[in-house]
Amino acid sequence: MKILLTGAAGFIGTHIGRIASERGHDVVRLDAFLPQAHGEDVEVPTDVARLDIRTADLDEILDGIDVVCHQAAVVGNGVDAQDLPAYADHNDHGTARLLAAMARAGVRDLVLASSMVAYGDGRYTCPEHGDVPPAVRQVADLDAGRFDPRCPVCAGEITWRLIGEDTPFLPRTSYAASKVAQEHYASAWCTLENARAIALRYHNVYGPGMPADTPYAGVAAIFRSAIERGEAPQVFEDGGQMRDFVHVHDVALANVLALERIGEHAEGLTPYNVASGQPCTLLHMAETLAAAAGGAPPVVTGDYRRFDVRHVVASPAAATEGIGFTAQHSPDEGLAQLASDPLRTR
Repeated sequence: MKILLTGAAGFIGTHIGRIASERGHDVVRLDAFLPQAHGEDVEVPTDVARLDIRTADLDEILDGIDVVCHQAAVVGNGVDAQDLPAYADHNDHGTARLLAAMARAGVRDLVLASSMVAYGDGRYTCPEHGDVPPAVRQVADLDAGRFDPRCPVCAGEITWRLIGEDTPFLPRTSYAASKVAQEHYASAWCTLENARAIALRYHNVYGPGMPADTPYAGVAAIFRSAIERGEAPQVFEDGGQMRDFVHVHDVALANVLALERIGEHAEGLTPYNVASGQPCTLLHMAETLAAAAGGAPPVVTGDYRRFDVRHVVASPAAATEGIGFTAQHSPDEGLAQLASDPLRTR
């Protein structure tokens, strides 16, 4: 199978390209090598074409391609309203332009990198009102150390639950909004072109090659970098935020499985959560990293950002059934290994 892989030099794209090649696929690799992700003086690998999908002539590149694996995106939180144009330009415009070129080339299969951030906060159950979305957290509660959200109906206590792919979108950042837009563009393209797309909603990805000091750095890399500097990881709120940390090898494998099995899917967009299925708290993650590195134990600061998601944990059961994906790395083992994994420092 001939695969066009965008974002091929990125954290996840590098692993996808390696696994796809190992499984005998022909991989055409593209990457824009944005300075904020790769630095100003990046050495471009010989097997990756330096092209920006927002401006490049994609028609010739797509000639002979069987399926596209679209990883290229500006990531990070995007928590300032001034970030909105950049995310829309790179993620939304870039994706729309790629889809238009795929239509011209007659390429009808797409695997898209999406994200659990599209869900916003997770979903909860109220003893009185059943399954509910969380109410917006109030500053008075946060200042008092009450970090869990309340029921939107009765303002009572609610408990988090696993969410499925049918959970409505509630994006809270520029990045999240752009991921929702990418899925919607892909879905519209499927309708217009009688095409198929698989959207993989990644949870918190970590592992070797993770960016350490760029806007792409996640909380695991931030904690790891603090430990390397001899500092204790600073954990916001009470450390009880629930997340699912999934190893980059598992995320890359999910992409390759989706590429190989997209032909079994009906026309239209099919989403899958990509997670380890073994959620843990941020405090547990920080403790695991610090213990494995022999560093100072984490400090729970009580600080908060109102827009932060409290709990978001999804079930990977649909991905197991639909593409045969099951995570191979447990978070405890993988996060301990992250203490010595090489990170990318540009």
